[in-house]
Amino acid sequence: MAGTVIVPWYATGFRADDFEQELEPIAAAALRYGATSYAVYRSQDDRYKFQQLAAFEHHLEWDRYWTGPEMTRFRTTHMSWYQVPVLYGWWDQTASGEIRPEANGNGHPANGHAGNGAHLLEGESA
Repeated sequence: MAGTVIVPWYATGFRADDFEQELEPIAAAALRYGATSYAVYRSQDDRYKFQQLAAFEHHLEWDRYWTGPEMTRFRTTHMSWYQVPVLYGWWDQTASGEIRPEANGNGHPANGHAGNGAHLLEGESA
């Protein structure tokens, strides 16, 4: 069953900036193991606190990523850069939503501002 794994990382003293730089590429490596998406968040209130997210269709894909050579090397090489234990969790998504701006062909929002993505069909009025 599909789910998202959330890994709470807490960097150790004066290592947060370096930890962020090292966490980004290893988080992206999840895509090679079948993740459909990944993200890394850094707290604005506590700059040592990170959340790594990765969505997988099957738990086995997550297990292969977490125990794979890249992540194992990352955890052992940077062991002194974060607090242990790292207690990740598998989460089911129960709701979501987003608003995407309309693009004008060059990747920028149309009219210089973000639209609500609504489009009128021929014959409709606002």
